Amino acid sequence: MCNSDLKEKAYQLAHDYDVKFGCCPQCVLAAVQETVGVVSDDLIRASHTFGGGGGLKGAGTCGALAGGLAALGAKFGRDRERFGKGRFLKSFQKGKELMERFEAEYQGYTCEHIQEKYTGKTYDMWDAEGIKEFKSSECGPKCADLTGKVAVWTLELLED
Repeated sequence: MCNSDLKEKAYQLAHDYDVKFGCCPQCVLAAVQETVGVVSDDLIRASHTFGGGGGLKGAGTCGALAGGLAALGAKFGRDRERFGKGRFLKSFQKGKELMERFEAEYQGYTCEHIQEKYTGKTYDMWDAEGIKEFKSSECGPKCADLTGKVAVWTLELLED
């Protein structure tokens, strides 16, 4: 059972990793790994490209959300050996629930949407000045909070 202490730990780990290291999908996955398992080091490594909306472009799915979806897939998803053996709807259902929670809280899914929501603008993560501006804006701390929340929601959804 996912108790409040475990949720608090997951939130704090994901939040603190995001503040210290960045790359929110990896932060969510590391927090899940350290609290309930399920996530492999390979999955954490593979999620690195999801950061900043995918390739630091901003236009794709929020990295924290992508990390949460990846964790759900690690537990409920179809593995290679099961191709052709069904749709594995539980994985899709859990992913849908996470997407719905995220949308209810943030009214959108993309990294750019979150940046715009928090600061009224977006940042070019491929530009040194853009990164500096992002880090000095309200967006950084708010994104760390978002990352912590997604880790908690993911833990809740990992329960059968």
